[in-house]
Amino acid sequence: MPSNALARVIAAIGRDENGQGLAEYALILSLIAIVSIFALLFLGSQISAQLSVIGSSI
Repeated sequence: MPSNALARVIAAIGRDENGQGLAEYALILSLIAIVSIFALLFLGSQISAQLSVIGSSI
């Protein structure tokens, strides 16, 4: 009998997917944050220069 109960517990743990969606959203959010930081580092000076040109022309 104890092995049957253990098998049911293991099967229940395998089916338990609570929190999986939250983990996926966290991974996507972290990927977006990393890409945004790298884009800002590489393009920040160019964007700042363009905004300065636009600001001075107004």
